[in-house]
Amino acid sequence: MADAGGPGHAPGFGPGFAPAKVNLTLHVTAQRADGLHELDSLVAFADIGDRLELAAAGRPLLSVTGPMAEGVPFDESNLVLRAAEWMGESAAFTLEKHLPAAAGIGGGSSDAAAGLRLLAERSGRPVPPGSEVLGADVPVCLHARAMRMRGIGERLAPVNLPVLPALLVNPRVAVPTGAVFAGLSSKTHPPMPEVIPEFDAVRDAVGWIARQRNDLEAPAIEIAPVIGEVLDRLAVLPGALLARMSGSGATCFALFEGVDQAKAAERAIRAARPAWWSVATRLF
Repeated sequence: MADAGGPGHAPGFGPGFAPAKVNLTLHVTAQRADGLHELDSLVAFADIGDRLELAAAGRPLLSVTGPMAEGVPFDESNLVLRAAEWMGESAAFTLEKHLPAAAGIGGGSSDAAAGLRLLAERSGRPVPPGSEVLGADVPVCLHARAMRMRGIGERLAPVNLPVLPALLVNPRVAVPTGAVFAGLSSKTHPPMPEVIPEFDAVRDAVGWIARQRNDLEAPAIEIAPVIGEVLDRLAVLPGALLARMSGSGATCFALFEGVDQAKAAERAIRAARPAWWSVATRLF
C-alpha cells in the first residue's frame, strides 16, 4: 500500500462502518504463475454498508445480526476473525449485516477492513502492511475511498472522483468468483490508460468510465444469465448514464447525474422486481 497513504474510512462514517465496494472498472491484465490474477480497477465506495462493533474478549468471537445475516459464517472462516488473528488481537465482534454476501461488492473484505481499523484504534497500533494476504480487496477496503487498484490488490493510488449517484441491484444469485475467472476467454487484457484524468462533473467521469470495461461481466453472465437481465433493466432506466456489473457479480450498478434520479430508479426496480436487492446510494 506504499503509494496510497494511510488508511481512512468512508466520508462521514466511523472506522466500524464497512461500505459496499463498487468496481467501476475491472480490467484483468494477466495471470501469474501462482494462479492469481493481476487487475487494473477503478474502485469507489458507497454510503451504504455493514456495521461492526467490538468489545473486549479473551479470544476472537463473532456474532452476526441484521437483514442479511442468514448464511454468513461466524466461525474462523469469516474474514473478520481471520483479520483479528492476522493482526494478533482479540475482541468480540458484532457484525450488523446489510450487504448481500458473495455479491461482487466486497462485503466480507470491507467487514475485515472495518475490523482491522477498529483493532488499530483500540490498540494504538497501525494496521501492518500486507493485508492482501487476507484477500485482494482488503487493502483497498481499508482506505474506503476512490482508488485505482492494481496488481493483486496491493498497489493502490487515490483517485479524485465527483460524488456519483448510483443504484445497486443484486438479483440474489451468488456467483462463484473462481468460476467467473475460469470462464475468461483470455487472461490478458489491456489495462486502463496510465493517467486517470481529473473530472469536472459527473458526466465527465461517467463518460470516461464507460470507455473502460469489466472483463468479468461476460463470463459471469454465462454462469448467471439473470445478470444480463439486470443490466438490460438498468440501462433503460430514466436518467441512467451507464449500467455495468461490479466485481465478479452478481451485483450491478447504474450511474446517474442526480440522487433523485437514482432514488426514482430504485422505486422502479423494486416495483418491477421486488425479490431483487436494490438500493440507491452515492459513490465516493
